[in-house]
Amino acid sequence: MSAVRVLVIGWSSVLHGEATAGDVLSTEAVVERLRRGGHEVDLAWSPAVHLAYGPRGGLRYDDVDPAAYGHVVWVCGPLTGDPVREVHERFAGARRTAVGVSVLDPDDPAVTGFDLVVPRDGPVGQPRRDLAARPAVDGVDVVGVFLTHGQGEYGTRRRHEQVSAALTGWLGALDVARLELDTRIDPRDWRMPATAEQVLAVIARLDVVVTTRLHGLVLALRCGVPALAVDPVAGGGKVSAQARAWGWPALVGAQELLAQGAVLLDEQFAWCRSGSGRAAAHRARDEAPGVGEEQLAALEAALG
Repeated sequence: MSAVRVLVIGWSSVLHGEATAGDVLSTEAVVERLRRGGHEVDLAWSPAVHLAYGPRGGLRYDDVDPAAYGHVVWVCGPLTGDPVREVHERFAGARRTAVGVSVLDPDDPAVTGFDLVVPRDGPVGQPRRDLAARPAVDGVDVVGVFLTHGQGEYGTRRRHEQVSAALTGWLGALDVARLELDTRIDPRDWRMPATAEQVLAVIARLDVVVTTRLHGLVLALRCGVPALAVDPVAGGGKVSAQARAWGWPALVGAQELLAQGAVLLDEQFAWCRSGSGRAAAHRARDEAPGVGEEQLAALEAALG
């Protein structure tokens, strides 16, 4: 194999390292630049990170053959600790470079073992901007998730636990940014929204909502965001009723979900992300100002 083949690694590669989004984005920035320059490059990940990035062509760090690489590049994080020092032993026959790293002690063997160090910060010199700031090529949808686990009023028709298990298992396999959200308001807890407007502000910034809650569906449509509504009640409950009231087609019943699983969810989610789904959500948003007139008029008449 060519002696100039490059292996890119970092804290997101070693078994007990800290794999952060910044580590991964910095690593990808290095790989993209080296490949554009005509280099043959492999990435190696820790077992946990490999679950997500292995399908994209990444290797497991433990499976790497050190003799296959003429150059090893360590990316991001602090340049200290046993995992970094072990790189020098394992890849003693390769040229070793560190880039985008923090140098705490220039005399640390973890630092001096590299042939070249290009730091982002250290005891001397001006700091450089972190490599994770380089723009990504592809965007990822942001999906807000509203789940309900109560509703004891539905008695034996409750399928909440089974539906949540199936739904979250499916969500975990999607290549999306997931946000677990709640419509509950509690100004005493900084993690919770303090006002209804704060809930709406978050929903309005989402690409899709996935919900087993009635108000997850309603507030998504009010904001013009497509919603995949899943009714956790066998035979249909208030989520199904509200979907009918809006004429909203992206609805999955509890029995359908438990029988068909991911196939049905994939179909409905694809529609929500499509131009048709987004247009339908926008129409619902435009109709929202007139919602409830009949109910409010009846109330007003009753009050005289």
